[in-house]
Amino acid sequence: MKEQVEDPTRETKGLQRCINDLVSVLSLSAIWRGSEPAQIAQTLLDVLLRMLSLDFAYARLNEAFGAMPVEVLRIAEDCRLNLSPEELRNILGSFFAADAHTLPRIRSRLGDEETSIFPVPLGIQGEIGVLVVGSNRSGFPEKTESLLLSVAVNQASIGIQETGLLGEQRRIANELEQRVAERTSELAQANEALRKEVAERRRGEAALYDREQSLRLILDGIAGLVAIMSATGEVEAVNRQVLDYFGKSIEQVKGWSTSDAVHPEDLPDVISAWMHSIETVSLYDVDHRLRRADGVYRWFHARGLPLCDAEGRVLRWYVLLTDIDDRKRTEEELRIAQSELARVTRVMAMGQLTASIAHEVNQPLSGIVTNANTCLRMLDANPPNVEGARETARRTIRDGHRASDVITRLRTLYSKKEPALESMDLNEVAREVTALSSTEIQKNGVTLRQEFADGLPQARGDRIQLQQVILNLLRNAAEAMKTIDDRPRELLVRTERDGGNQVRLSVKDSGVGFTPEAANKIFQAFYTTKTDGMGIGLSISRSIIEAHQGRLWATPNDGHGSTFSFSIPCRHEDLTDADIRAGRADSITGAA
Repeated sequence: MKEQVEDPTRETKGLQRCINDLVSVLSLSAIWRGSEPAQIAQTLLDVLLRMLSLDFAYARLNEAFGAMPVEVLRIAEDCRLNLSPEELRNILGSFFAADAHTLPRIRSRLGDEETSIFPVPLGIQGEIGVLVVGSNRSGFPEKTESLLLSVAVNQASIGIQETGLLGEQRRIANELEQRVAERTSELAQANEALRKEVAERRRGEAALYDREQSLRLILDGIAGLVAIMSATGEVEAVNRQVLDYFGKSIEQVKGWSTSDAVHPEDLPDVISAWMHSIETVSLYDVDHRLRRADGVYRWFHARGLPLCDAEGRVLRWYVLLTDIDDRKRTEEELRIAQSELARVTRVMAMGQLTASIAHEVNQPLSGIVTNANTCLRMLDANPPNVEGARETARRTIRDGHRASDVITRLRTLYSKKEPALESMDLNEVAREVTALSSTEIQKNGVTLRQEFADGLPQARGDRIQLQQVILNLLRNAAEAMKTIDDRPRELLVRTERDGGNQVRLSVKDSGVGFTPEAANKIFQAFYTTKTDGMGIGLSISRSIIEAHQGRLWATPNDGHGSTFSFSIPCRHEDLTDADIRAGRADSITGAA
């Protein structure tokens, strides 16, 4: 019977761990954004080695994403293969010399151990390279481990492809500028030749024609849509890819601003950005949708560079259009997935408070039943005790409202809504969270105190996100006091004014605190002092507060424990002139 009770618990923990790992993997794209392919591969192997408890992890990137092939190998400290890194790298290189998308999963003896070796292609057909992980567990990888590997490899592939795309875009732009300079020089030389005798002019015309044909071949050979515009922004020439994409002639393409070439929703912004670049002779850099010949709109990144003479006058513009539709769709899918994962994480966190919520609801419900029975007895008395029954009915209504308030707070935290900014009372936001978590906190032997400032101005923010931050700070504080037995476990939640135009919330505990070395690391992603923590709670909380133009920080207490605080701006309508002046003074002092 005991095993049947523990199995759901173990399954719930496994599911929560898998969700936490997925959140960590999806957060990697923010960490390695702008990194080189080799750095992305190193980060990926370090995360997988720890997350999946691997014996080793190996990645090989093809030449297409670097001047030379890249090989990265990570071996766990407790690995028992009894092989040197060089020997293991040679074995893996010989095993997986074939195309990455045809690689099999194998179990082989490496050194002194029987090892499960699982290769995963980087890219749809392994065009980027291959990732190989190994574990001495016979059932490796399990379903959740395969899912994590697949998501991690997809994230890494997207990051490496974006790096390659940016590099290729820069290379194309540089090559185009070089070709333009060469072409300008050649045209100048050709014009000089035209001043000479008739034979020389004819030879110059022939040479000019050859060069124009050569330029046409160069433009048609560029992997993208290229347009040459006049100094005033009119289309002068395009490459073959432009005509093929739109299915139009060069004359029809010249009327792009009044045709259906640009998506109607994007056209006003495109024209505005283009005119701004022409007027200010500045870089043209815009993402927008273009209509293909079959009527389908695809996303493109447009980058325009001006060619100027020695006096700074614009001679013409060169515009390169790169198809980014697949990347845009992937980014949107990731955004939706991250939003859903955030909601699931919030629900999982609330699951831990189920017992507390049940207690909160049962108390007023029990009071309602007791008061109703008392009211009936008073009315059945001879003579009926009408005044006593009336007072008992009032208590019944009070307990009903109390139960309704608990349910309302619970539904708010469980709701699946997009973030929305609203004016709010920070005291009320904090009360809702502490009300839902107070029973669970007290069950752990923690005394909860609240000091909410009177007359606190309204703040503006996303109510649900701020409640997530407060809930995370409360849970961290309670966990920091789990092992404390030599002093009271006290938890204080306080609100107050912070300067002239900020409101502050602080959570103070009497727990183990943190070391000076950890002070600068506790808000970093994946840094944790807990044995079962992921190290992303405080990092996400800081991101939420900074998105509200606020700040989140931690300070050690004079005695035991630590205090975590955040401050966010007040609603501007609630500030007095004195508040605004004080806020400006604080800003000047902070800047100094």
